[in-house]
Amino acid sequence: MSRTITLPAPPRTREVYSKAIGAMLPVIGKSGSVGPDALIPDTRFRLDDVRVDADRLHDYCRATGQRFGSALPLTYPFVMQFPLVMKLMTLREFPFGAVGSVHVENTIRRRRPIGIDEPLTIETHAQNLREHRKGMLIDVISEFTVGSEVVGEQVGTFLRQQRTSLSDEPRGPEPKQVAPPPPDAVLTVDLGRIRGYAEASGDRNPIHMGNLAAKAFGFPRAIAHGMWSAAAAIANVEAQLGDDVTYAVRFGKPILLPAKVNLYTTRIDGTGAVSAASGTSSSGNFDISILDRRKGFPHLTATTRSS
Repeated sequence: MSRTITLPAPPRTREVYSKAIGAMLPVIGKSGSVGPDALIPDTRFRLDDVRVDADRLHDYCRATGQRFGSALPLTYPFVMQFPLVMKLMTLREFPFGAVGSVHVENTIRRRRPIGIDEPLTIETHAQNLREHRKGMLIDVISEFTVGSEVVGEQVGTFLRQQRTSLSDEPRGPEPKQVAPPPPDAVLTVDLGRIRGYAEASGDRNPIHMGNLAAKAFGFPRAIAHGMWSAAAAIANVEAQLGDDVTYAVRFGKPILLPAKVNLYTTRIDGTGAVSAASGTSSSGNFDISILDRRKGFPHLTATTRSS
């Protein structure tokens, strides 16, 4: 039977990251493969009367390019629920380690604009453990309410890399790497900007904070947060999105810092794709991608769809 634990305050992300790193150590850490029948914690973490810190939100907008106004940016609910996600993923019975898991997909449903002065209740749980060719996937889901009104949902899908029964399935041909077409915009990001995002978002995963720490986890240099790229990718179209909108993101190869990457934004109307710069009235529906500037491989592919 599911149990709900209401926390008196958001967990401190520095503390849960220390716990997450400890879980990687020999003997005390989580080891071995995870089977599709592994148990998922039946715990739900809840926070009541969550208030937005306007200074922190301003810093977040500065780091991502999103608007600072009377309503929350579309991607900000991810930040608000992130301490609960880390709290859940650092439970001893959670099948994955929080550090080392790969955030592969993210979906945010905003049912209506959320005012920055509205008190929120956030409740977070995990479900849907399943096999993937590259390992095991699990969804971590958060629901946002104002009073009894559900105003949004957030789903993060995380991958633990290992062999599974699907690992030997035939793979399609590797996409050819070719120089991409001229972009709609170029995003520039460096370690300073990502550290600013980490401070504003609370996501201080070592792979984002410096080159030495990133190398310890197998990266040649520090990498940008996937959710930084998700936020930066919609900054220019944020004002054109519908009130009730779903933003679905799939993350590709990480962005190694420093970097310049190509941003593509295509508006989708009732009949198909049209130029984002054509002046056609917006439906609030866009196809979005961030590609490597030289080889054209994707760092991010995404859609926004109004309900």
